[in-house]
Amino acid sequence: MPADPLSLTFAALADPTRRAILARLSSGEASVKELAEPFAMTLPAVTKHLKVLQHAGLITQGRRAQWRPCRLEARPLREVAGWVESYRRFWDESLDRLDEYLGEIQKEETGDDRREEP
Repeated sequence: MPADPLSLTFAALADPTRRAILARLSSGEASVKELAEPFAMTLPAVTKHLKVLQHAGLITQGRRAQWRPCRLEARPLREVAGWVESYRRFWDESLDRLDEYLGEIQKEETGDDRREEP
């Protein structure tokens, strides 16, 4: 059964090496060799990471003569951001309710029944 795009993106982002590769590509195209430089791993190992990123639609690899530059594709990241955003709103609302509740408790403990002026 094929995985949904969001699951593929999260699986690709689960690895710190792949996240570092995406961070590097956010500043522009790079070759496989350039992407491999900061890592203590072989080029074939980096290539495996790139294939996972390609499969998730997070990067594309072009061809210019003998140079095969990798390029960041942001659409899957926007989909992740949209999914996370709904949970951010949930937590913001939950924390707002908690803040109100704690404020009420604090007023009860201090005996401060004064109402705040608008």
